Amino acid sequence: MYPDVVDLRSFYAKPLGRVARRLIGHQIRGVWPNVAGMTLAGFGYATPYLRPFLGEAERVLAVMPAEQGVVHWPLDEPGLVTLAEETHLPLPDESVDRLVLVHSVENSEALRGLLRQAWKVLAPGGRLLIVAPNRHGFWARRDKTPFGHGRPFTRMQLTDLLRGAMFTPTLWRSCLYVPPFGVRFFLRSAVAWERIGRLAGGRFAGVILVEAAKQMYASPPLAVEAKVRRRLAAPVGRLATGNVTGNVTGRVGSATMLHSDPPAD
Repeated sequence: MYPDVVDLRSFYAKPLGRVARRLIGHQIRGVWPNVAGMTLAGFGYATPYLRPFLGEAERVLAVMPAEQGVVHWPLDEPGLVTLAEETHLPLPDESVDRLVLVHSVENSEALRGLLRQAWKVLAPGGRLLIVAPNRHGFWARRDKTPFGHGRPFTRMQLTDLLRGAMFTPTLWRSCLYVPPFGVRFFLRSAVAWERIGRLAGGRFAGVILVEAAKQMYASPPLAVEAKVRRRLAAPVGRLATGNVTGNVTGRVGSATMLHSDPPAD
């Protein structure tokens, strides 16, 4: 179940949320140091992490899930965000070069369908970046932050998830070693916590980031699933014949802007 967009906006307007945005944003920027000429999209509540790419990428846009709600972004500029069902991203096939999922995979009620959509809209050679709470981290145990909601993951679980959706993990990062409390001492020493955490091996990081490449050498996920269903529907003792092709179509969604993001976003 997705958190309410008002709660997410409120978290990122607080000191702890600003620290989380800065630390995670630094890692995202390290994974994608140059997006010039690319189309970059975010799903979930990705707007705090998309702003640094404005003016560099050819096109930046955000899609927020209907269960979460939507806010206007960027503030005082033409809107670059829309509302959509997680299983029907309103983007053309193979139109996105970089796609980041934030506050989405842990809350999704149709995760396989969401990843199918991600595979569909990514261009050949495109990259998917998932930001997910770490099952072993302290942030996943504190429900006063968005990372304490939904299902946290381990690296192995994310690997299996991506491979099952025809993605190949290519790069791993971790961050948020600072304790998830809005105490001034912790916030001021956040960078030191990150350095110590990385030296300790990263097991207790609050967040895992994984970049994955779209696989192009096999049938799309929907086609594979359709073939399986076709076989299961065949009578016992007989083989199901014929070619089965998966056809994925996106439904264009429209958004009604409900709120405005604070200047901190």
